[in-house]
Amino acid sequence: MTTIELEIDEDVHRSWTVLLIRGELDLVTSPRVRRRVHEVVARGRHDLVVDLSGVRFCDSSGVGVLIASRRLLRSCGGRLRLILPEPGTPDEAYPHVGRVLAALGVRRLFEVYGDVPEAVAEGDADGAEAGGEGLSGAGPAVTGGPGAGRGTVPRPRM
Repeated sequence: MTTIELEIDEDVHRSWTVLLIRGELDLVTSPRVRRRVHEVVARGRHDLVVDLSGVRFCDSSGVGVLIASRRLLRSCGGRLRLILPEPGTPDEAYPHVGRVLAALGVRRLFEVYGDVPEAVAEGDADGAEAGGEGLSGAGPAVTGGPGAGRGTVPRPRM
């Protein structure tokens, strides 16, 4: 019998908690991710980066956990950002999650970044991301970064 492994490491970058997930995110393992997100929120940490660059497989249960996490964080005024490296880059070891999110039409719901430093840098200084949408492509949210207040709209990463 094969054991499906899922590793979750946690780190803190200023106001952001980063969960680095490696392995398979599926029906068997997704409850562990859901539980970990709830633990983070229960500790009062409402800005979360989920690094999925080490996830080699994700099914609908995994996608459901990501959507539920987004809903939970938004309900308490928090933010969720996903790390999904750009296709074709050396960092993109496992492109599966990005393809699954895109195929299901839900990638637009998330703020997507290529790496942790990029995700924790934007909008962190004052927490000023209008509407919490940022780079999600889910709407014309104006971020609190360079050009803020001048009607600039971030270009979503596809």
